[in-house]
Amino acid sequence: MRVAVITDSTASLPPELARQWGIRVVPLRIRIGDHLDDEIRVPAAAVVAAMRADRPVSTEPPEPAALYWAYRAAAEDGADAVVSVHISSRQSKTAEHAREAAARVGLPVNVVDSRTMGMSLGYAVTAAARVAGAGGSPGRIIDALQRRLDGGSTFIYVETLDHLRRGGRIGAAAHLVGTALSVKPLLTMRDGQIAPLDRVIGGGRAKRRLADIATAAAGDRTVDVAVEHVGAPGQAAELMAELTERIPGVRERVVTDASSAIAVHAGPGMLSVVVSQT
Repeated sequence: MRVAVITDSTASLPPELARQWGIRVVPLRIRIGDHLDDEIRVPAAAVVAAMRADRPVSTEPPEPAALYWAYRAAAEDGADAVVSVHISSRQSKTAEHAREAAARVGLPVNVVDSRTMGMSLGYAVTAAARVAGAGGSPGRIIDALQRRLDGGSTFIYVETLDHLRRGGRIGAAAHLVGTALSVKPLLTMRDGQIAPLDRVIGGGRAKRRLADIATAAAGDRTVDVAVEHVGAPGQAAELMAELTERIPGVRERVVTDASSAIAVHAGPGMLSVVVSQT
């Protein structure tokens, strides 16, 4: 049985990784001012520039038609079934639109709400694609996917909560809004939404605390580690170097730009660490 694995652009998968595992990526859409376009044509740098110029920026899920045609393309390439894995339904209607599309296509489509985003989703999707590539059934693929989702943790540093608040994605961290500018929030994904993790005075201290938390989460397990960033490549590389030195069981490491859709809500300067048990 041939099973295609499909995800959306909030998985923050580097293009070469998606190609390596044959993963189809359906883009969310970014609106800057009056212009709406697929994320693939709106780099994170353009989002950052728009934010710094105080231009309105927002996101929209893929249309059901975009997902429908992704499923059709998978069928035309020989897939007998699809596992379609998407950003948390508490952050986006992408999974809802995927179910609408799945109901219209003449192919078994298993839609999975990952309850996460970023490379926590990305690593889970690559694990699913490995099983699919070995000829696994949809059930086996979803089992592998769920194990990686359950074994993944996301830790996030943002310069300010304003972008999450404006986009309505702040979730359980809402009570942190209004704290002093010198107090930097650390966040995580919990129950499918953004949740508070810690508050630290000063950006430098907060980033060191981020590394401490990620190191503790990894422990002595074998893990994949990713660092995502919004307009902070140097800081992301430094953070990965520190994590590689401190975490003994790192198997795979990825430093990447965050999805442009994530950048809209996290804002410039975001750093995110994903620790995913293999």
